[in-house]
Amino acid sequence: MATSTDSAVLPLPRVVIIGGGFAGLACAKSLGGAPVSVTLIDRRNHHVFQPLLYQVATAGLAPSQIARPIRAVLRRQANTRVVLAEVTRIDTTRRVVELVPEAGESSAAFEVPYDTLVVAAGVTHSYFGKDAWAPFAPGLKTLDDAIEIRRRFLLAFERAERLEESAAREAELTFVIVGGGPTGVELAGALIEIARRTIPDEYRTINTRTARVILIEAMDRVLSGGFPQSLSDRAKRDLLELGVDLRLGTRVTNVDAEGVTIEFMKDGVASTQRIDARNVIWAAGVRASPIAQSLGVSLERSGRVIVEPDLSISGHPEVFVAGDLAHVIDPKSKSPVPGMAPGAMQMGRYVGSIIKREASAGERRTRSPFRYVDKGVLATIGRARAVAFVGGVGFGGFFAWAFWAALHIVYLIGYRAKTLVLLDWIWSYFFFERGSRLITGPNAKPESAPRQSAQ
Repeated sequence: MATSTDSAVLPLPRVVIIGGGFAGLACAKSLGGAPVSVTLIDRRNHHVFQPLLYQVATAGLAPSQIARPIRAVLRRQANTRVVLAEVTRIDTTRRVVELVPEAGESSAAFEVPYDTLVVAAGVTHSYFGKDAWAPFAPGLKTLDDAIEIRRRFLLAFERAERLEESAAREAELTFVIVGGGPTGVELAGALIEIARRTIPDEYRTINTRTARVILIEAMDRVLSGGFPQSLSDRAKRDLLELGVDLRLGTRVTNVDAEGVTIEFMKDGVASTQRIDARNVIWAAGVRASPIAQSLGVSLERSGRVIVEPDLSISGHPEVFVAGDLAHVIDPKSKSPVPGMAPGAMQMGRYVGSIIKREASAGERRTRSPFRYVDKGVLATIGRARAVAFVGGVGFGGFFAWAFWAALHIVYLIGYRAKTLVLLDWIWSYFFFERGSRLITGPNAKPESAPRQSAQ
């Protein structure tokens, strides 16, 4: 029989979490003080509040205001360590996570063993098989994406200021956003407000109010996911009032360095149109992290992992998938849990509670299924313009915008970030200013020659 002394020296169960997003971080935080050893692996050293990435892309906030080092978030958890690395493969048979080796390490993949694994690697952009479009139409999933979009947007005005030929100026000042979901709608509203309200007095040669923001959506309405028709109609009306050129029922068939080609129905006949635009932003689709393929289980069409009711994978109760990477059906609504921050955080806390309970008991217990609590959906369209659908009630306008702002402030990590973001938003509301209009990085100067198109 083991003595209490023997028990004290037994190694703690090893919990490995892949991903420091909403799900992974929520899981790690819930395991603080639990009788487990936690290793959180992420290829970036920071957690990003993704719902506000568009604010960085549109110069409303600085990157540091919506991101925080993961080590700082978990610094008080003595049972948790953070590893900065990229995961290449998961071996569920040997129970190891394989990482890209650093310089000086063995040429073989560096391995991290686990007793329990939580895969929360998230999703990335999907170009629906047209990955050659990516260099010309960046998506918005990371801080690097946001900074790149901000750079391209601001440089467009600088290039236009130097051009004399009107067609070239018009192409520089035409911004195309592909995808009419929350990200696309929020970007469109912010970009048109900057061009028409924030910067007109700063340029001498061009009139920035002539800038065009074109929002392209394949469906017949914007915000088709989770919002009722009435709120989609309101968002459409707000976008049109702001001056956004809205193209519904329209597909993008090509993207290159000089613009996009679109296809739409006109009088029952398929028609095409070429739009000259030096700036295209992709907000049309996502695909799961490729790491999901190494789990050897069923995936749905976008690559998300089809999980059991307890978020584990088939045949491996010690492996959980949480966040955007998980395809889980909510037993109440009979629909997939949406890939949004509230759902990801709920999954992370749920998995953490299972791990903590079973580690404390020293055995696997009966697990109740994950139940999603719908916190509603929100989208901001511009200054004092937003739509919200919460608890089955839809509303818009200033109240929805204020509710959106307050909710995002609450969910931001750290009192410093909450305070700075609130102050920036108050200042921007009254003075229409955006204080993060910095063009930085190795590509901070205008290109000396047009970019080359994909073949």
